[in-house]
Amino acid sequence: MAVVSRGFSGRSRQQSPDLPPGQFLTEDFPVLSAGPTPRIDTAKWQLTIRNESGEDRSWSWDEFQALPIEEVHTDIHCVTRWSKLGTSWRGVSLDTLFADVETGYEYVMAHSYGGYTTNIPLADLLDGQAWIAFEFDGEELDPEHGGPARLLVPHLYFWKSAKWIRALVMQDQDEPGFWEQNGYHLYGDPWREQRYW
Repeated sequence: MAVVSRGFSGRSRQQSPDLPPGQFLTEDFPVLSAGPTPRIDTAKWQLTIRNESGEDRSWSWDEFQALPIEEVHTDIHCVTRWSKLGTSWRGVSLDTLFADVETGYEYVMAHSYGGYTTNIPLADLLDGQAWIAFEFDGEELDPEHGGPARLLVPHLYFWKSAKWIRALVMQDQDEPGFWEQNGYHLYGDPWREQRYW
């Protein structure tokens, strides 16, 4: 069952030209989930990147927190038409996480605690475009918003920023994840309104 919070009213694009087409500005941070909210103890949390040969590069919470942390200030856009401008996050760049991962594959499937998946081209995770975020607006990331850590890929619709991230698995083809199998666009560029297939 989907969980939806308030926050779907706001100013239209005509009043905010920085918004992608069809989006409305909100000051809230709506919560949208396809199922129950996982509660993950950081003592048991682990992030893994698996390449095509089955080799894993994994980090515990403490190991992850010891990596270089970046401040991220960005806009986010949900496929349900809300946008939130100027959000502030802290997290670890995917460039840092992939630095020691050898792969020839061009696609990634993100896996979350709770079973959610979403597909993303590797090129969209590198070059300063994506992070594993653990703080929002100066506070620990709430479980409802993907805490303790979520993927943050702000140049794509927000369903690509998988909550409760646990693994990134390399793939040779761009296979659809959960929402993509249920009609959402394979890529999800908000500026091209790539909402659905």
